Amino acid sequence: MPYAPPAPSPRHLLFPLLAALIWSLNMVVTKLAAAVIAPATIGFYRWVLAALVLTPFVLPRVLRQRHAIVPHLGRLAVLGALGMAVYQGLTYVAAATTTATNMGIITAMVPLLTIALGCLLLRERPAATALLGGALSLAGLGVLLGEGDPARLLAVGGSPGDALMGLAALAYALYGVLLRRWSLPIGLWQSLYVQVLFGILFQLPWFLLAPASPLTAANLPLVLYAGIFPSLFAPYLWMQGVRHLGPSRASIFLNLMPVGTVAIAAAVLGEVPHLYHVAGGLMALAGVSLAQWRPRGAARRPA
Repeated sequence: MPYAPPAPSPRHLLFPLLAALIWSLNMVVTKLAAAVIAPATIGFYRWVLAALVLTPFVLPRVLRQRHAIVPHLGRLAVLGALGMAVYQGLTYVAAATTTATNMGIITAMVPLLTIALGCLLLRERPAATALLGGALSLAGLGVLLGEGDPARLLAVGGSPGDALMGLAALAYALYGVLLRRWSLPIGLWQSLYVQVLFGILFQLPWFLLAPASPLTAANLPLVLYAGIFPSLFAPYLWMQGVRHLGPSRASIFLNLMPVGTVAIAAAVLGEVPHLYHVAGGLMALAGVSLAQWRPRGAARRPA
């Protein structure tokens, strides 16, 4: 008989839930940071802080595994560029010209973009539900970004911030696909640590060229939050959730991120959602959920 995993306990459900909430709050923190610190500055300081916290715990393991890590430095550099430099950098720039609500909903498209890139790079044939879900999600984004009228989006275009968030989501989806395709034989924390170091390296030129943006009492708490909670605590909680629940069960909690972002943005920033936010967001989330759904017992197509 096939093995049936034990039912998760409430304690295990907290792992991915807390990770999703931390990432949701980070969208609001990113929006707050746009007014008090330069994007290149917070992006650089965030990963420097994360590296400093990780170094005492992870560097000894990296040095012990250096013979296994060195052959994969090129791939780790690409992952660090996509996940730490491009995705986070574009997000901080986008925050100046879009809302945290829009950022949260657009970021929710990452699973759908991952499916699309998987078809291109991994030669995975999309299921019919993925195609239907993709169409529904795109329609939802049209309602959201067109402020209730998708034709308006075609006529005048969206905001620069929305476009940058779309590129950021695409970069992170590519990060996930490459991570799965390469399947590096390196421990998770060691891989993350080396990627962070590359992310710092790639962001250093922009940090040095950006206008001076010193740390102040107004922006230091935002940097501390970004460098510790979404960079370190959330990945740890997420990995624990995947470990105890499995990737399929854990991924369901990612659909809570835009909901959490909208709620937190309304409470902290006063971004009261309009009807088009609700309608477009629900359509986008329903499309993502449909794209990820597989009938019980359906076999996965080989890559």
